[in-house]
Amino acid sequence: MKSIDAFTFTGIRTTLGALVLLPVVLIINKGFDFRKNTLISGLILGIVFSIAQNFQQFAFYYSTSGKIAFITAFYMFFVPLFSVFLGKKIKLLTWLSILMGLAGLFFLCINPSDLTSINLGDVLALICAVFYAVQIMLIDKLLEKDINGIQLSFMQFAVAAVISLVAMFIFEHPVIADIKTAAPSLLYSGIMSCGIAYTFQIVGQKHANPVVASLLMCMESVFAVIAAAIVLHQGMSFREGAGCAIMFAAIILSQLSESLSRRPSEAPSHQA
Repeated sequence: MKSIDAFTFTGIRTTLGALVLLPVVLIINKGFDFRKNTLISGLILGIVFSIAQNFQQFAFYYSTSGKIAFITAFYMFFVPLFSVFLGKKIKLLTWLSILMGLAGLFFLCINPSDLTSINLGDVLALICAVFYAVQIMLIDKLLEKDINGIQLSFMQFAVAAVISLVAMFIFEHPVIADIKTAAPSLLYSGIMSCGIAYTFQIVGQKHANPVVASLLMCMESVFAVIAAAIVLHQGMSFREGAGCAIMFAAIILSQLSESLSRRPSEAPSHQA
């Protein structure tokens, strides 16, 4: 974001994500043949994903990365909250794990000595969190329709890319030299984050409760701190270590809640 604008970043990133998945999709389909159900589902998911991504990118103009990471992670709270409005019951242990997760993320992302008043970036990040929660719940519903997860992921990126690239040419003035400067970040976020990680999210959610999935995905903050310590040799503070520990405890508690909520018929067979 120091070199290029928000729509440019998101447009190129999602384009790379779609290109990474294109060969896989062609192999699965033995050609480029999508069912109508997949196209419509991908269109809806791509619009929501594009809105979430761009709100997050614009937040970086006004707020710090730590605050944005923490506020964006509120999708972990919005998913069960929206589920309640849709008539689903959320276990008490699950709510406790979510609150623990938010507390852990606060320790990881927020520096108490650097707390400032709410700014526009924080509001944009919160809107982003709402749309990420909708995206997670949409994936859960769409996969019930027997849609291929990789095809759905490809459509999500393709639609988001078209929307962002059109907005890029309308509202921004992309410069090739600036894009080259940002190339390493774009390649990583496009290939690893979009092409691989978000695809794993969709494929994995077919077998995971969306509430627990939202909590698991917030572990990105924990892995970021650990990776910084290992790769960049940045020391982990006591506060960050405590945040990691709380997050891990929240994950374990959420899994315990899942195990206790399973019906007896869903339990593993003793004869297996």
